[in-house]
Amino acid sequence: MGETTVKTLEGRTATPSPTTDEVSDSPRSSRSRRERFLELRSPRRPRIWFEILLIAVSYWIYSMIRNAVPEQKAQAVKNADWIWDIEKSMGLAFEHSVNHTVNSVEWLIVSMNYYYATLHFIVTIGVLVWLYRWHPGRYAAARLVLFATTGVALVGYYLYPLAPPRLMTHLDFIDTVLVHETWGSMASGDLKNMSNQYAAMPSMHIGWSLWCGLIIAALAAAPWAKILGLLYPAATLVVIVATANHFWLDAVGGVICLAFGFALSYAWYQSLPHHLPKVPVRDPERKRRWPTKA
Repeated sequence: MGETTVKTLEGRTATPSPTTDEVSDSPRSSRSRRERFLELRSPRRPRIWFEILLIAVSYWIYSMIRNAVPEQKAQAVKNADWIWDIEKSMGLAFEHSVNHTVNSVEWLIVSMNYYYATLHFIVTIGVLVWLYRWHPGRYAAARLVLFATTGVALVGYYLYPLAPPRLMTHLDFIDTVLVHETWGSMASGDLKNMSNQYAAMPSMHIGWSLWCGLIIAALAAAPWAKILGLLYPAATLVVIVATANHFWLDAVGGVICLAFGFALSYAWYQSLPHHLPKVPVRDPERKRRWPTKA
């Protein structure tokens, strides 16, 4: 069919404008939507005010939900006994020995108490700041891994309440924070009422520390930094066991959550964080520094 034309007042002919349906169904409109979607998925330079607000609000929501999970003491202790039996059947129930051995060296266990209470936050925030400053193109993808890991952990806390070893008094574990009266752990001492005592599975100390370690190992230039990055989650595993805050199987749960986080980030960005450009391709600051030649 030929185009329909209409006469204008001046006697010229014109083609009527396409209808709304025709515009929305046109290839140009489809490409535009597709381009907008791809642009949404492409890395961009993070904005400091947005990131600070996002992290603060996200952690507040995480803490609120985590602590709102019912503290099912009876079920949590029952689940802990089951975990302990599983580890014994595997011949890997070493938490009790490690807890008592390290506790006999006061300076070491006190150091581990402070390690458990502080580095979990300090190192994670430090890695985020480092990514923001030196790897802005990879920041959003890495941050998505961390957020997804933490989010799925909340499901574990709700579905599987678990008592940490230090609360299993019938098995003679030592709560090292109480015994040595060190500050820090939100899970014992004066601060215990501020945190859900039965949210031990999965271990986010492992989930976050392994995230930090892998990011540092993949992106750091200095070999010593890569080595320290890999040693950090290994040291964290020793600490959570020695302080009787987790079973080693809780650490496995943290690793599974982290794997989910990486899978989700890969599905969205079609790449792992360290394979993305160091600086976003559509970075206005980059264009000002290196203007495109005509």
